[in-house]
Amino acid sequence: MAIKAYRPITPAQRQKTTEDYDQITTNKPMKSLLAAKKQQAGKNNQGRITVRHRGGGVKRHYRIMTYNLPKGLTLKVEEIEYDPNRSARIARVKDQNGTYYYVLADTKMEKGTTFKTGDVEVEDSNRLPLENIPVGTFVYAIELTPGRGAQMVRAAGASAQLMAKEDGYATLKMPSGEVRKVLATCEASIGTVSNLQHQNVKIGAAGRKRRKGIRPTVRGVVMNATDHPHGGGDGGRHGSGKAPRTPWGQLTLGYRTRHNKKTNKMIVRSRHEGKRK
Repeated sequence: MAIKAYRPITPAQRQKTTEDYDQITTNKPMKSLLAAKKQQAGKNNQGRITVRHRGGGVKRHYRIMTYNLPKGLTLKVEEIEYDPNRSARIARVKDQNGTYYYVLADTKMEKGTTFKTGDVEVEDSNRLPLENIPVGTFVYAIELTPGRGAQMVRAAGASAQLMAKEDGYATLKMPSGEVRKVLATCEASIGTVSNLQHQNVKIGAAGRKRRKGIRPTVRGVVMNATDHPHGGGDGGRHGSGKAPRTPWGQLTLGYRTRHNKKTNKMIVRSRHEGKRK
């Protein structure tokens, strides 16, 4: 997969690049696996903005993904599709009973390939418990709780490496560099998530962000003092010597917000300079 550059006919195209869509085999999703997706614009059910800089964007349907495939299935890849709701490609697959699913596509999936779930052999795209996967294997779509479905390593180009298996737990090196344990009975798929070049794409134009539903971001130092803790002043350079804060005065940019002490024991090495959170 390669990144596509443009001959700069306009200034916006000078830095703009796009993904290579060669892996995609169709642009018509299966209607029975689509759901309506209402625009929330970053607001909760009370109408309060909980995520800033969201709104607008093109309309899109949600693809009903299956992260918890039943065991004992043999699935054939019917199509590889684009999904506007995630960075990775998705695969439309059909099992031996004629049931269709949408699953995350990996780098090895192509139209016509097959894979299996359950207690099966260790091959690309197969989904099986971590206790049956050899140490050193790269996996994705990993469960945190057995039977709950994939919750980790689902972004484009992501994969985790199985480092060890001991006392009923599997040790994984995550894409962030964190080393953590999960139960060995949790399932994972073998391989690497598709669309490896996603992180290298340059947006190149403001309008492209707006079509994604992302609104402009304004720096706090250029605001008035009433609007932001960094704002105000005579137009000179400000902000140095003060801890970065949100518009509401909360610490940000490096301030750790994780307080889940119940799962601290599962983290062998933190992604923060080798220190535990």
